[in-house]
Amino acid sequence: MAEAHQAVAFQFTVTPEGVDFRLSREALKHIYLSGINSWKKRLIRIKNGILRGVYPGSPTSWLVVVMATVGSSYCNVDISLGLVGCIQRCLPRGCGPYQTPQTQALLSMAIFSTGVWATGIFFFRQTLKLLLSYHGWMFEMHGKTSHLTRIWAYLESVRPLLDDEEYYRMEMLAKEFKEKTAPRLQKYLVLKSWWATNYVSDWWEEYIYLRGRSPLMVNSNYYVMDLVLIRNTDVQAARLGNIIHAMIMYRRKLDREEIKPVMALGIVPMCSYQMERMFNTTRIPGKETDTLQHLSDSRHVAVYHKGRFFKLWLYEGSRLLQPRDLEMQFQRILDDPSPPQPGEEKLAALTAGGRVEWAQARQAFFSSGKNKAALEAIERAAFFVALDEESYWYDPEDEASLSLYGKALLHGNCYNRWFDKSFTLISFKNGQLGLNAEHAWADAPIIGHLWEFVLGTDSFHLGYTETGHCLGKPNPALAPPMRLQWDIPKQCQAVIESSYQVAKALADDVELYCFQFLPFGKGLIKRCRTSPDAFVQIALQLAHFRDRGKFCLTYEASMTRMFREGRTETVRSCTSESTAFVQAMMEGSHMKADLRDLFQKASKKHQNMYRLAMTGAGIDRHLFCLYLVSKYLGVSSPFLAEVLSEPWRLSTSQIPQSQIRMFDPEQHPNHLGAGGGFGPVADDGYGVSYMIAGENTIFFHVSSKFSSSETNAQRFGNHIRQALLDIADLFQVPKADS
Repeated sequence: MAEAHQAVAFQFTVTPEGVDFRLSREALKHIYLSGINSWKKRLIRIKNGILRGVYPGSPTSWLVVVMATVGSSYCNVDISLGLVGCIQRCLPRGCGPYQTPQTQALLSMAIFSTGVWATGIFFFRQTLKLLLSYHGWMFEMHGKTSHLTRIWAYLESVRPLLDDEEYYRMEMLAKEFKEKTAPRLQKYLVLKSWWATNYVSDWWEEYIYLRGRSPLMVNSNYYVMDLVLIRNTDVQAARLGNIIHAMIMYRRKLDREEIKPVMALGIVPMCSYQMERMFNTTRIPGKETDTLQHLSDSRHVAVYHKGRFFKLWLYEGSRLLQPRDLEMQFQRILDDPSPPQPGEEKLAALTAGGRVEWAQARQAFFSSGKNKAALEAIERAAFFVALDEESYWYDPEDEASLSLYGKALLHGNCYNRWFDKSFTLISFKNGQLGLNAEHAWADAPIIGHLWEFVLGTDSFHLGYTETGHCLGKPNPALAPPMRLQWDIPKQCQAVIESSYQVAKALADDVELYCFQFLPFGKGLIKRCRTSPDAFVQIALQLAHFRDRGKFCLTYEASMTRMFREGRTETVRSCTSESTAFVQAMMEGSHMKADLRDLFQKASKKHQNMYRLAMTGAGIDRHLFCLYLVSKYLGVSSPFLAEVLSEPWRLSTSQIPQSQIRMFDPEQHPNHLGAGGGFGPVADDGYGVSYMIAGENTIFFHVSSKFSSSETNAQRFGNHIRQALLDIADLFQVPKADS
């Protein structure tokens, strides 16, 4: 998704000096630190699991084993094969609690049962780990992929984009890298894979996200839309009451580890690690690199309304506030007539501008006194809530309404979102909602999982009165939300204004075109005997060629969560097969049967590449890590330098849906979200996200920059429409009921 921007633009300095031994030591140091952080996270998870009674197994399972052992003893059956007697003889004798034979026997049986229980769990977990490590079920034929194969796959992916001379030059660079540099770099990655949980994810998070110095807004953060075809209530405070109550219910389930894992193709569970930092998390700016601050708990949210910041408690004592109480608290904020304090209104623009400027301002003006206390109230909040005075929604009769709605979620007015929080819940005056999410802590499917739960709970479990208010009666004795107090000097106000101008220029340059494609959806595509994702990706290649007259390096994000702590891998969607199909379509002289055959070849190639990416056989994350090792070692690699500098002029992402079956979509066809989107990756490129929202519709979010004379988001969107229709026409399937 938006990581494609950082994957090209990231810069860092690792310049060790000295002899080769010292250079190698630098690489080993970073591998060692990765392993230490990995083991720290493991120990924290084990501790939390023990405290919650789910690790290494439930207390109930232990009790069953103990009762079975004791019960068999009373039936004069020794299932321990004499081990209980051996344990009993080893217990200390004498006065005290062990003096009676009965007590010693019970204690011995408890110790034996605990050993059996722990051993059984160990073998069960190891067996399960081996089973989940098998990915052959995704392929008819599948084998391990070496770094040699990955280099060949890279050359294959760029072949459609290079002429013969350029390809030969790249082939020579790859050959030199394979023979001279790659084996040495690979040894360090193998070492890291033995020591750390995941050899990619921690470096990916640090160098692609946290070390990025450009603004988060537009460049990294992404947005998620509300249900767009129905409205449960028009009362802003009431909608917030239900939604925030549902969010904290989700957090409670998350803390208790009661959320079932998402299953890949309904078969294999995917890693849920990214969910751990969904709440109580803030990105803290630094001069060279940012950090993620995650708290174990937070009992309040931070709220922004009309230039004022508030702290709103979510609990009364130990009791979670009910939706009607939360509605009353938000209405108190909406009714508060107090004006902003000097410098307070645009304060959040600091999070929208450059990271270095924000880090310097934070150290200079927010490290003590009331400013520090107020900032901590925001950074230590469960999440951030923005109450907007404008109304946005999707009107199917007014196509531009969806794009305006998306723009409001992507950047707002540049100072009414706290872009550092894990996510900002955005509430419009008419009750419509949306999210703006920071990208470092997790990828879009994670926030999508929360959003599906929240919207389903709001619509089908909590509900509203006939007048649109939350159910129940409020408690007027609750203390009102607390205004945060600031003392922002003139120098700081100047920095805020400077950050605002940077952010505003960036926001004004974004062209966003969102539209609902109505002629068909997943149903028709499946009748074409191809995967919906491959169908759309090939259509994007055709649309881009019609728009720009050439092919480009194309990025599609694929999940790698079948591996522990896995995040994403790149599917390089512009293949020799897809370009052959596009060129045949452009020539206009081929028979439909020939075009269908070319399309099916391109589709099968795309599906195979997607499976390879999901099962750890992609190329880009591996090359990224090899590049990092080369920087740590001080080794120059022209091949890696060129690979990592290639611009992704078409960055794409499919938005997942129905991760949680909260309701039957056939019975409630209008309960559709429109997905979400992100800013353009390259200055002269496009960002495209799409959600195949059921059997009969697809939502698209297309972004570009006004400053580029080569791109136009609406023009490209129209090309996408036509490409989808033209490909469907090849299969002579009716496109819509009319």
